[in-house]
Amino acid sequence: MASSSKSKIFLQRYGYDFLLGSIAAVYVITVPYTKVEESFNVQAMHDILHHRLNLDNYDHLEFPGVVPRTFLGALLVSIIASPFVLTASLLHLPKFYALLIVRMALGGIVLYTLRFFRHQIRNKFGHQVEAFFVILTATQFHFLFYCTRPLPNILALSLVNLAYGYWFEGRFYAALNSLIFATAVLRCDMLLLLCPIGLQLLLTKKISVWGALKHCTGMALFCIGLTILVDSIMWKRLLWPEFEVFWFNSVLNKSSEWGTHAFHWYFTSALPRSLLAAYPLSLFGLFVDRRVRSFTFPVLAFILLYSKLPHKELRFIISSVPIFNLSASIASNRIYNNKKKMIWNLLFLILLGLLLMSLAGTITSFMASYWNYPSGHALKELHGIGFHNDTDERWVHIDTFSAMNGISRFCESEFPWRYSKEEQISLQEFHQRNFTFLINEHPAINGFKCLFTEDGFSRVRLKPGYPPILLVKEPKVYVHGNLENQNIFSQNWPGCP
Repeated sequence: MASSSKSKIFLQRYGYDFLLGSIAAVYVITVPYTKVEESFNVQAMHDILHHRLNLDNYDHLEFPGVVPRTFLGALLVSIIASPFVLTASLLHLPKFYALLIVRMALGGIVLYTLRFFRHQIRNKFGHQVEAFFVILTATQFHFLFYCTRPLPNILALSLVNLAYGYWFEGRFYAALNSLIFATAVLRCDMLLLLCPIGLQLLLTKKISVWGALKHCTGMALFCIGLTILVDSIMWKRLLWPEFEVFWFNSVLNKSSEWGTHAFHWYFTSALPRSLLAAYPLSLFGLFVDRRVRSFTFPVLAFILLYSKLPHKELRFIISSVPIFNLSASIASNRIYNNKKKMIWNLLFLILLGLLLMSLAGTITSFMASYWNYPSGHALKELHGIGFHNDTDERWVHIDTFSAMNGISRFCESEFPWRYSKEEQISLQEFHQRNFTFLINEHPAINGFKCLFTEDGFSRVRLKPGYPPILLVKEPKVYVHGNLENQNIFSQNWPGCP
């Protein structure tokens, strides 16, 4: 009986955390690889954990990227993950397990701050609203999938969750300071969220200009000083990373070189995909409870301001999802509590249908994402091939496309494997180099034989019958072997189409 009572207390206290954490962990384990947007932080975590103070071996000095990023987020995650990474190392586990650990650590940070925000929701709106908030979050794909991905947006998201929690708790200057840290250190575009929230707090007289200057100026100076101190050392030059990012993206508007979308794209594409059932429910929530409007309107202003920038990505507005989920949770709770009435009963059936559609959309998105990291799968398969001679070095060249679509330093194995990400090598030059294997996007290269291919997600196709949605895959990555290395061809390779 005592054991049953303890289990019940555990579920009451941590059941929601266990549910959300388990879903995020499944995403980490089944889709462990990372993309180009995550490359700086994931390589930084690798280097902090493995090279430590030996800065000359850090990846960012050879491949700095378009704009510099701060090391502070990667440093925090690495510190939390380090005991577990050390344990894995002592157990002689491959470095790949360290990738799972750092992603789990990041997800733990984000979900812990979301827990703080969720508790403020419970205090302000009740247990049932909190329950619907968890249900909606669990049946959405993007939030829990992204929460473990080492993006600047996700590192900032943890601070935004704190800011939302402080905002609901009535600690307004703490909320502003959380957003100031996120803006100055991790993601400069959080300024677009900081300003509407700060303006609303001023207009509603919850803060004063003098109070804001007194409580927030010190935090701003501390954040700027901290990032300049740490990142100038790591980058070996005087540097405030997020100021350079702001100058590049907003002043020079060079982010448009990576694609543009229409002004309405966040409202007609990004939010429907990320919120799913919560999108229409959040709009309904604005009508049924006036309290939620004061929290939702500044977030809507954030998205409207962001819509002015031509380059758009879903991850840029991921920090708005918790507030929209709150509004949707309030609507869901109102529908549930009134379901005995005829019109509300119809709305309850619609609510159940929306949740089922969300679940179906999440499963589809998950399957598409699983096939969206072809080079990571290709390198894993190459490592899994048993070679007769384990003493000869095996040099693997990874082209830019493959480095952007699933391969990081965490994916590398120890001797006899060696790796090169050297850029700007022409296809004609490869046969003059001493590479054993090539992983790239080209199906044929002189002097090499294609050993196998790895399919990647291409598009979604609707079809009659069951299942109605078909994921279309096509060859994305090709693994080639050097024709002069006879040891390679003693293996039984799958071949290429």
